[in-house]
Amino acid sequence: MCAPVAAASPAVQYANPVANQRADPHIVKHTDGYYYFTATAPEYDRIVLRRATTIQGLASAPESVIWRRHASGEMGAHIWAPEIHFINGKWYVYFAAGRTDDVWRIRPYVLENASANPLTGTWVERGRVNVPWDTFSLDMSTFVVGGVRYLTWAQAEPGIATNSNVYLARMGANPWQITGAVARLTVPTLDWETRGGVKVAEGPAVVQRGGRVFLTYSASATDHNYCLGMLSASASADLLNPGSWSKSAVPVFASNAATGQYGPGHNSFTVSEDGQSDILVYHDRNYRDIAGDPLRDPNRRTRVQKFYWRADGTPDFGIPVADGATPVRLKSYNVPDRFVRHWEYRARIEAGVQPLADSQFRVVAGLSGSGTVSLESTNFPGYYLRHRNHEVWVERDDGGAGFRADASFFRRAGLASGSAVSFESVNFPGYYLRHFDYQMVLRTAPDALGRADATFVLE
Repeated sequence: MCAPVAAASPAVQYANPVANQRADPHIVKHTDGYYYFTATAPEYDRIVLRRATTIQGLASAPESVIWRRHASGEMGAHIWAPEIHFINGKWYVYFAAGRTDDVWRIRPYVLENASANPLTGTWVERGRVNVPWDTFSLDMSTFVVGGVRYLTWAQAEPGIATNSNVYLARMGANPWQITGAVARLTVPTLDWETRGGVKVAEGPAVVQRGGRVFLTYSASATDHNYCLGMLSASASADLLNPGSWSKSAVPVFASNAATGQYGPGHNSFTVSEDGQSDILVYHDRNYRDIAGDPLRDPNRRTRVQKFYWRADGTPDFGIPVADGATPVRLKSYNVPDRFVRHWEYRARIEAGVQPLADSQFRVVAGLSGSGTVSLESTNFPGYYLRHRNHEVWVERDDGGAGFRADASFFRRAGLASGSAVSFESVNFPGYYLRHFDYQMVLRTAPDALGRADATFVLE
């Protein structure tokens, strides 16, 4: 089994959080080579924008205020959830705002900028989007399928006892108008959509792949209950027919106590710098309990992580990973449908790993130092790949010198391919992490098969 590795989506790693006190994040990669990033500021009084040539660069990029709330009347309060889009040669920002005399009279509005660089030029107010009812409405986003541009948003509908539902319509003659029929895509009725005493479906965002359209949305109260659900439809279907969409029965992304991440939601999607990996952008908090109204808690942070695609063509977002470096997967070089994973703490290679996080590891500074690396489990932080009796296990760091040596490796160029990697034991020089009969072991690699077995592609 020495066949060369199949095409793989290269590993991308970022350090989280990208931005503190920035909720409802929206990051878009433009054709000018820049990423543009906007989000809700906790004061709810302005719209901010950053740009950088890398996603990580957004963390330190200077932030510009491109618009401030009105001193009185409409667009004077609760400046929420801006999204920036480039449409027909101009930049547009969709955002929600209340009134100074009625702060909860939230409605969607649009700004326009004709400059090639949206950090320059003039932002012109284009007014309120003509959603069908004069009711609480927010979180507008836009996407194109089959040459048709759509607008999607969240709104309270008269006669339905929910805080907000998700809607879809075609864009009209300009980016601040909709036209034709309006489709109600989903109403929050499931247990996980109604936690915290609210019935919420909001923050729709769309990603497409393989002729299918996936629309994620946020549900429940904005504390630790906040989570992502998902709708899916065929790109060739009538997207304005609610029957074209199917709904996830469970959240697709939710709080995770093991990694210390709570209330993930209000996401957007972007792509990696090389365009080969899909990136989930979202906010959460690194603590569970909040005193008072969670909307007044300023500490939602912008975070990013790579997500993957299952064999059935659906996205797998995994879990909100721990703060710090994002994880990678170790794809077998010569059995390219299999990844290193832990199962009852034993490491092996397997295809179709569920849950995804069982096959994700953070490449961190080696526990034994000296230029080494260690491989920390994503869903069991503090547990590491280590060898014991020449078998490979995922076990908790006990602080001992023996464990730390067993869990430390020299990262080498792949023994079977210099573009891949191999991991040589610190305390058994010449021995490598490799698979044998699909189990992970620590052995030498004396021949072509051994070298292939000890080679992995980071994805």
